[in-house]
Amino acid sequence: QLQASGGGLVQTGGSLTLSCAASRRTFGSYARGWFRQAPGKEREFVGALMWGGHSTYYADSVKGRFTVTGDNAKNTMFLQMNNLKPEDTAVYYCATTDLYSWPPIDAGKYDYWGRGTLVTVSS
Repeated sequence: QLQASGGGLVQTGGSLTLSCAASRRTFGSYARGWFRQAPGKEREFVGALMWGGHSTYYADSVKGRFTVTGDNAKNTMFLQMNNLKPEDTAVYYCATTDLYSWPPIDAGKYDYWGRGTLVTVSS
């Protein structure tokens, strides 16, 4: 239902864009978010987009460097990551939620999750 892609290996200071394509079943969700999980750490919120609107919300650790956008026609969400740091290394997941609660930073409030895509930032 959700497929994240675009991960890879990048040097510190580099950029990557992740994509999250959603199937028809997840069309029209209230919000979509990005989370990440580094080795040995818990999954953490990265950023979210109110689907069909323009509101976004970001974790402090990525604010100013990451941008979440969406293409409603393609039912796809993107995560543009700039000025990447080694601490951004993680498996990145996208998810959707139908719960009208903003900002949607709680992973437990998301209904559908995609398989993650690995981002590795070398120092």
